[in-house]
Amino acid sequence: MKIYDELVARGLIAQVTDEDEIKNLINEGKATFYIGFDPTADSLHVGHFMALCLMKRLQMAGNKPVVLLGGGTGYIGDPSGRNDMRSMMTPETIEHNCECFKKQMERFIDFSEGGAIAVNNADWLLKLNYIDVLREVGACFSVNNMLRAECYKQRMENGLSFLEFNYMIMQSYDFYHLYKEYGCNMQFGGDDQWSNMLGGTELIRKKLGKDAYAMTITLLMNSEGKKMGKTANGAVWLDPNKTSPFEFYQYWRNVGDKDVLKCIRMLTFLPLEEIDEMDKWEGAELNKAKDILAYELTTLVHGKEEAEKARTASLALFAGGADDSNMPTTEITSDKLTDGAINIMDLMLELKLVASKNEARRLIQQGGVLVDDEKITAIDAVVTEAQLKEGVKIKKGKKTFHKAVLA
Repeated sequence: MKIYDELVARGLIAQVTDEDEIKNLINEGKATFYIGFDPTADSLHVGHFMALCLMKRLQMAGNKPVVLLGGGTGYIGDPSGRNDMRSMMTPETIEHNCECFKKQMERFIDFSEGGAIAVNNADWLLKLNYIDVLREVGACFSVNNMLRAECYKQRMENGLSFLEFNYMIMQSYDFYHLYKEYGCNMQFGGDDQWSNMLGGTELIRKKLGKDAYAMTITLLMNSEGKKMGKTANGAVWLDPNKTSPFEFYQYWRNVGDKDVLKCIRMLTFLPLEEIDEMDKWEGAELNKAKDILAYELTTLVHGKEEAEKARTASLALFAGGADDSNMPTTEITSDKLTDGAINIMDLMLELKLVASKNEARRLIQQGGVLVDDEKITAIDAVVTEAQLKEGVKIKKGKKTFHKAVLA
């Protein structure tokens, strides 16, 4: 199966322009394509995972990835999929986040000589002259068309700042610049980026002529990625210091029955023939599929050794074993104790198992909190200093574990 057909079979392709040309370029390994990553945090998260896997697949098929770090667009912020304006980041924060992204991407993408390249749009966007942009780029865009774009329509009722209104123009200029400077002939993005991506393709053709060879393709990337990347307590990060390998493994181990095969198909590198056989699995076999998904993705992000540790710890916990050496652990300092103890709700907040005391109270009242395998029924229950010295295992719900120890 050729690579384009494989992407279709894995459910990754949502929309394309010039499908025949795109298919030929990708299958022949002649695509120089980019995906943009705005540095909104100091770590990539699961929402970026599909894009990284896509870049890896296409590079393995001989195509050339261009990783675009949004050091320039990060000054503005993409309004797509948001109800309010993003917080402004300092230049130092943006630069730091870009460096963190690049380092994490090296596990997925080959940046050696002749391989992928990483560029930062701050290198050209921050040098642009405002009047020149208005004359040379702004003239190519219809405000009427822009206002019809989903990324703007959904914000019109709540208010769309002029700052954010420029995002489409800047993203389009990125494609124009990459086309001219690097021969980048294709852009990829999530399905909520379609309007922005079309803007880039049209800008190239208007500026360089209708024969300019630029194409767009969107994936089920952002909508699916955003669903995948969120938990009750925030994002699932690729940085092991923010989301441990065990927590990362557990996240994928706990996906819903209806999503597990879709995730395996989209995100793992298992052969499609093998995945097609899993489509027949039902009942308890789906738990086996979840373990496969969790192991494969933890191996991709954190390496085989960490994946083995996470699997061993997970199996031991769910089998009632005592091996908690790889469980996420937080040290509790003595200043958090009152009269030699800490309230269970306060402890859950310290462990980031809940976002608020109200959530902790609700979980306890519903019988969803265990301390060292004993159900907690009172919101005034405490964990003592002596217990913390030994190490206390907190279980939230059926599948979330965390250990607290005295610092």
